[in-house]
Amino acid sequence: MAAQDPIASANASPESVVLEHPSVPGSATFVPGRVGILGLGLMGGSFAKALHAGGREVYAWNRTRSTLELALIECVDAELTDEAVPTCELIILAGYPQVSVEWLRSMANRISPGAIVIDVIGVKRNVCKECFAIAEEHSWTFVGCHPMAGRQYSGFAYTLPDMFRGAPMVVVPPIQMDDFVRLDVLERLQHLLEPCEFGTYTLSTAEHHDEVIAFTSQLAHVVSNAYVKSPSAQVHKGFSAGSYKDLTRVARLNAHMWTELFLENGDFLSHEIGILIHNLQQYKDAIDAADATRLEELLAEGDRRKKEIEEQ
Repeated sequence: MAAQDPIASANASPESVVLEHPSVPGSATFVPGRVGILGLGLMGGSFAKALHAGGREVYAWNRTRSTLELALIECVDAELTDEAVPTCELIILAGYPQVSVEWLRSMANRISPGAIVIDVIGVKRNVCKECFAIAEEHSWTFVGCHPMAGRQYSGFAYTLPDMFRGAPMVVVPPIQMDDFVRLDVLERLQHLLEPCEFGTYTLSTAEHHDEVIAFTSQLAHVVSNAYVKSPSAQVHKGFSAGSYKDLTRVARLNAHMWTELFLENGDFLSHEIGILIHNLQQYKDAIDAADATRLEELLAEGDRRKKEIEEQ
């Protein structure tokens, strides 16, 4: 996704955007550059802070009113009401998967023609399937997105304006779209998210995203969460250093959210857990048998693979 010069300023008319961008029809009602955010948790709140700091006009909705009121003081210009939805050029769905899909379905007729809707949900197949289907019936575009950034904590209190700086953004664009229009949508999206300072944008299919993310993210959370269940974790203080901290960093998680994400990607995640169990069993067997030769082979193999990965 190539960078482009800034599009119209926030007070420009939709007509000026139409002239520049084939993905924006003449019936557009959005205010150029205005962003609406559904959900002010860790992701949504960090988007709000980054975009606000970068000069974007940010509207937001959150289930807990007190969180929204705090955000209105810090980084949100106004509430994302039903009436405000048609004025947003970009809408970010940062709620739980099914909540985001249902909100999009209920607001589909209000979203401006030419607007871009993205999600930031950690699994893509189910969300993209449902949201692409909704978008196909309207003249705005849905693009699946997954920022590869986060923290071990959840909630607006832990949001950061620089959380996405240098991070990869995985993008799942609609397939059934004219190539020229798709490119324009992706360039507009990159410009709208420019204040977030993502390091790279990687195009993917929903299937490939979920297959890879089962290993790079979800399996790591499962392992970390299971690891701290050892009785030895209760007496780690004074005996632990970097290794313990690295392996337990994501043990703390939002159980409700991750349950939904794990089950939506259950096939790929279960496959990765099976591979890990098989590999761990080999280490256990070698240790139980006091087989130094086999154990050294396993350790050397892991070391070699890590080096190969780093050199790619």
